[in-house]
Amino acid sequence: QVQLVESGGGLVQPGGSLRLSCQASGSIFSIERMGWYRQAPGKQRELVAILTSGGSINYVDSVKGRFTISRDNAKNTVYLQMNSLKPEDTAVYYCYVDRVRRAYYSPTGDRSYWGQGTQVTVSS
Repeated sequence: QVQLVESGGGLVQPGGSLRLSCQASGSIFSIERMGWYRQAPGKQRELVAILTSGGSINYVDSVKGRFTISRDNAKNTVYLQMNSLKPEDTAVYYCYVDRVRRAYYSPTGDRSYWGQGTQVTVSS
C-alpha cells in the first residue's frame, strides 16, 4: 500500500502564494508520475499539474506561469508552488501518484493513489 499525506493548504488573499506538499510512504522503490488535481464546488475534478520521473511536466492552461510543480525523489515528495493566486483557484487540492514500483525487481504497478485533499481558499 501507498499512503499520501498532504499539507500546506489554507486561506490566502488574491495575489498571494501557497506551497502544497505531499509525501508518499509505504513500500516504494520508485514513482513514475506525481501530481496534483483539484475540485471546486459543483465542478469536476481536474488535473492541475503532473510531473514524471523523467522530468516531463504538464500543467492545465489556467495555472501556467503561476504554479510550479517539483518533486524530491529521495523523499517521495511532490510540491506545488502556487503564486499569484486567484479566487478561481479555490478548491480542494488532491495529491496523485501512479506507476509505482515496490522494489527494484518489481514491475510497475497500474494502480493510482490519492491523498485526502487539502483546502485552498483564495479570498479577500
